[in-house]
Amino acid sequence: MHDSSSIELEYAEKRMQQKWRDLVMEEQRGAALPVLERMFNAYMLAVEEYNHCVGQGQPQYIQQHKTTKKKAS
Repeated sequence: MHDSSSIELEYAEKRMQQKWRDLVMEEQRGAALPVLERMFNAYMLAVEEYNHCVGQGQPQYIQQHKTTKKKAS
């Protein structure tokens, strides 16, 4: 069972990854530079949110998450 902080971290990670994918897709479509800059800024905010969650004392979740990813590979 996940506690609320691990759920928050998982959500932040997914949000960060989605922002990056969105940015890459728009760049490939040839979006205007101001659009890409706004999307990059949104991505960086998502990175900061993720880093904040990591800094909230999540070592057991991070270790568990890394182990789960290794098993999936």
